[in-house]
Amino acid sequence: HGTAVITLAGLTNALKVVGKRKEEVKVVTSGAGAAAVSIVKLLLSAGYRNIIMTDRNGAIYAGRDKLNWIKEEMAQVTNLQKEAGPLSQVIRGADVFIGVSAPGALTRQMVQSMNRDAVVFACANPTPEITYEEAMASRPDIIFATGRSDYPNQVNNVLAFPYLFRGALDVYASTINDEMKLAVTHALARLAKEPVPQEVLKTYGLKSLSFGREYLIPKPSDPRLLAVVATAVARAAIESGVARREIEDWDAYAA
Repeated sequence: HGTAVITLAGLTNALKVVGKRKEEVKVVTSGAGAAAVSIVKLLLSAGYRNIIMTDRNGAIYAGRDKLNWIKEEMAQVTNLQKEAGPLSQVIRGADVFIGVSAPGALTRQMVQSMNRDAVVFACANPTPEITYEEAMASRPDIIFATGRSDYPNQVNNVLAFPYLFRGALDVYASTINDEMKLAVTHALARLAKEPVPQEVLKTYGLKSLSFGREYLIPKPSDPRLLAVVATAVARAAIESGVARREIEDWDAYAA
């Protein structure tokens, strides 16, 4: 679920930068394994509606051959128009690409076939679905993220963990629900809009860093993450009714 939480946080800010609404964008994923399923389920919980998942056999839709039980389940809530064909076909006119598959799955031509201000999250590690250099050369309006620490917008699970568990444990939460995960995404999205501490800039050898196309997600070394994420999770657990312990003083807890 870590990749899902971080991806949604970055995507939230990317759409804000380009002025698009989550209810209207077309999202295409490459990969239909555990990570992709977690991402899509969280996107649906957040209000995204037009999502097409693809695997090595192309777009997933209800009634397609060679679907296991989880893909059958996802076919009931995604690709409701039953678009068929390989990734190269269904990505045409897409606003967002999310890759959790394999190196080389995405080409320059595919990126160029996407809508204006294409948002591409290529999260295969250590080599993404398309390299940073290829993606940036494909079109001038792209917003790009990978799982790599040597490029902007790193999708890194440590942004959420162990802080999510810290907040859940502090209030004796009986489960980790969507409300808690969404609270993390909102907290991270807000944090990326705040001034970046000098110690973070020093760590990455930067003179400045501010919210925008190349800074959608906080850096993993940001010391504010613990308090921000754990507090958001604990509050969401209490408000959603899965906590078995109250926090009386939120300022003291954050401190």
